Amino acid sequence: MKCPFCSNADTQVVDSRTSEEGDAIRRRRQCGSCGKRFTTYERAELFLPAIVKKDGSRVDYSRDKLRGSLMLALRKRPVPAEAIDEALSSIEEKLLISAVREVSTKFLGELVMQQLKQLDTVAYIRFASVYKSFEDLQSFSEEIAHLTAPAENAKGHTKPKASTAKKGA
Repeated sequence: MKCPFCSNADTQVVDSRTSEEGDAIRRRRQCGSCGKRFTTYERAELFLPAIVKKDGSRVDYSRDKLRGSLMLALRKRPVPAEAIDEALSSIEEKLLISAVREVSTKFLGELVMQQLKQLDTVAYIRFASVYKSFEDLQSFSEEIAHLTAPAENAKGHTKPKASTAKKGA
């Protein structure tokens, strides 16, 4: 490993540890020439599928771009950074499990919406409004009704059913 301070190629590993998540090895190195120390991380290189956009163009998957989308939806929401990192890892895991070379933006968007629905419903609605191209208040209302319906049923509440027959008639 080349020293980032003096560009000398002679560096030694002083200490190695696994990261807290266990997905990387953290190495402390010391330059043999200038004596300065620095840290490197060793991670497995995973090949995530390319993303096929609506216009048919293909772009490489970008964790930073996906993080930016999540952060935009979660802006000013009480969601910890660790939860966002877990959501990103979950999305990447599903992409890897899919074992395909390319995925559509639609597939990726659905994965993001699944994670946002679990993290924060307001962020989910924000993302869905752009992703699903809501054009009016009715679209928002329908999505919110769809979002809250399972929660009401889980609490033991039932939706009132429309009745066509009148009592006593």
